[in-house]
Parts: sequence; structure tokens; C-alpha cells
Amino acid sequence: MQGELEKALARLSGGARVRVDGSGRTDAGVHARGQVIAFTYTGRLKRRELERALAALMPRDIGLGRLQKVDRGFKPRYRAKWREYRYFIWNGPASPLRERSALNVRDVLDVKAMSRAANVFVGTHDFSAFGGADRQPVRSIHSVRISREKQREGQWIAIEVIGNAFLRQMVRRMVAALLRVGHGRATPADVEAALASHGKPAFDGETAPPNGLVLWRVPMSNKKRNKNENDEQDIQPASE
Repeated sequence: MQGELEKALARLSGGARVRVDGSGRTDAGVHARGQVIAFTYTGRLKRRELERALAALMPRDIGLGRLQKVDRGFKPRYRAKWREYRYFIWNGPASPLRERSALNVRDVLDVKAMSRAANVFVGTHDFSAFGGADRQPVRSIHSVRISREKQREGQWIAIEVIGNAFLRQMVRRMVAALLRVGHGRATPADVEAALASHGKPAFDGETAPPNGLVLWRVPMSNKKRNKNENDEQDIQPASE
């Protein structure tokens, strides 16, 4: 997605490269509903004209919100108050349309047990066991909530994770652990023990598929955050 944006901005800037900075990165297959980006445009188009021009140049699977002027040097990565991710699960029979943006799990999940296990992640912890290698593996998770919506054929399950920053693949590894609990293959105590292992990959590094994950919301602060503070690094290295 960054590549497509920069290509469009180059076309609108006489061929000059315009760098796009985002509030975070995501692996291939992960969706972004609330991504925040910033770039410096020096062309002649006014804001609304630039909005229309960019929308016309974007592929059909990339949508842009409204543009807004910000102060010079604005970096979404360091202005984010927190990040909210949501992982969607269709708990029911095979449904190709639903599975484009959700994980299909056919066996009925124990959502109550998953919710108890989710509480283990709340707080400030060393998340080495649930993420890629990082020099600073301590992260603060504000909340992990699991909701469900029953339907005639099955149920929708949403796992909402809010935190200040994340390690690479951290949310998807947390979801994988919660799914183990939902299947009865692990207990909340097992999740707590895995978190406390400080480095040994939890449940052999099991990671939930990317298609169910959405970067849902990234509210911005007027105050610049110090670069030395924990930086978001979840689901990182691949392009979007």
C-alpha cells in the first residue's frame, strides 16, 4: 500500500519521490481500517483537489480518508496515543465471503474461557514469548475484549486489543493462544505461564492467519512522543 501511495504522489509531484510515513506497518494479508499516514506535498493542487487526484490513482482495493494539514515534521508513529487491533472470527460453517476478512473456525469456541485468558495479557509485561525478537520487548496492553454476535448459522467473534505498542506478530500470536483456550487445548493458566517464559515462543510460536486482523484505529495526540518510548512494531516487516 505504501508503494502505491508513493507512486501516485510521484505522478502528482513531477516524478519526485514523496515518502509516506505511517503509524505502523502490517504483514501481507492484514487489513488496515484506521491507518494514519503523513507526507509532504509541494505541488499546486489544493487539498480537495489532491484528495480527488489521489483517489483516482489508487487501486480499487485501497481507499483514502480526508486529507488534513499538520505541522512540519509530523510523524504518525510518534503521535499515536495507542493502537487498536481487531481480529475477526467466523465461528460456523464454511463461508467464502466471510472468510475474506475473517478466520473460519467450525468447532464451537468457549468464548468465556477465552475472555478469562485474555485478561492475562492486560498490563505491562515482557511479551518476548508472543512476538518477534526486539531489544525492548516490554509492552503495555490497556485492554483485550472478546465479543460475539450470534447468527442463525453460527456466531461472529471479535477480539479487540488496545495497547501503546506491539512486537512483530504479537497480536496474531495472542489470538492463536486464545483460540487454543477456546478449543479446550490450553487453559488461562497455560497462557499465563507462556507469557512468563520471557523468550521461549509461546505454544511453539503458533500464529493466527493474517486475514482476520485489522488495524482498527490509531488516535493521534497533539503532543509528540519521545522516540525512546516503546514503538509500535506489530505484524511488521512485509508490505501492506
